[in-house]
Amino acid sequence: MPIILPHDLPAHDVLSTEGVMVMSEDDAVRQDIRPLKIGLLNLMPMKITTETQFARLIGATPLQIDLTLVRMTEHQSRHTAPEHMETFYRSFQEVRDQKFDGFLITGSPIEHLPFEEVTYWDELREVMDWTQTNVHSIFGICWGGMAMAWHFHGVRKHILPQKAFGCFRVGNEAPASPYLRGFSDDCVIPVSRWTEVRRDEVEAAGMKVLLGSEETGPCLIEDAAHRALHIFNHFEYDSDTLQAEYRRDVANGTPINVPGNYFPDDDPSRPPLNRWRSHGHLLYGNWISQIYETTPYDFAQIGR
Repeated sequence: MPIILPHDLPAHDVLSTEGVMVMSEDDAVRQDIRPLKIGLLNLMPMKITTETQFARLIGATPLQIDLTLVRMTEHQSRHTAPEHMETFYRSFQEVRDQKFDGFLITGSPIEHLPFEEVTYWDELREVMDWTQTNVHSIFGICWGGMAMAWHFHGVRKHILPQKAFGCFRVGNEAPASPYLRGFSDDCVIPVSRWTEVRRDEVEAAGMKVLLGSEETGPCLIEDAAHRALHIFNHFEYDSDTLQAEYRRDVANGTPINVPGNYFPDDDPSRPPLNRWRSHGHLLYGNWISQIYETTPYDFAQIGR
C-alpha cells in the first residue's frame, strides 16, 4: 500500500521516481480501508528535504499512510517558501483536536540552547503533553528525542567536547524488540550532533536502550510508559547529507572534522557510500507495523 501525499508536494515526484508507492488523496478515499494517520512535526529548517526523507521511510511499508505535516503555530520558517508552508503544513493549533496513530517530532539545529530558551518551547511542551491523549505512538528524532526525554523524565542533554560527526557502528541490545525485527547484531548509522544523553540517566529514568554504542552513547531508546521511541542519530539521512554539512562548514570557515567512516578511505573527494539505508527502512517499517498491530480502529479510543 502507498503513502498518501498531495500530488504537488515535492516529495510526491521524488518518491515516485524512486519506486515508492504514492497515492493521491482522491484515490485514497476510494479504498475501503482505514489508513494509518501519521503526523510529522517538522522542526528542521530545510523542510522539503526533511519531509521527503521521512515520507520515504514510512511510505515503504505495505500499509496505507495518511501523512499530515505539522509546524509550530507562531514560529516562521526562514528557509522554506511561505507558499510551501501555507499549502502543505498545518499549525499545531489546527490539528490539536485530531487523533493520530503515530507522530514524529524531528530534530532542530538549536542543541546549544537550553530547552527553556527555545522560542517555541512552551508550545512544544504542549505538543508533547497532547501526544499522551491524542497519539498512539510517538517517535522523537535527535533534538526532538532529547526534548522528549527532558520533558517527560528530566533526562539532560550534555554538551560534547567535539561534534559527533560521521557514521558510527551501534550494537543491537534488544534483539527480541519488535522495533528491531530483522536487525543485524550491529549496524552503521549517521551521527551529527554536539550533545548526548547518557546511558545511566536514561536507564535510571526507566527507559530501555535498544541500540547503543560505547563511542556515541545511546542511539535508540524505548519509553514504554509514554508509548514513545527516541532516536538520537539519523537513519533518515540521504547518502550525501553529511557531505553537504561538511562542505557547508568548510565553505563558512567553521572548524569541522571530516565525517568519520563516511567517505571511502576518509577522502572527501570521493563519493560516500550509503550503508544505513536498509536498517532505516527496517526500523521505520517495524514502527509502522507495530502501530498497525496495536492501534485502536476507533480513533476515539486512541490515547485512552
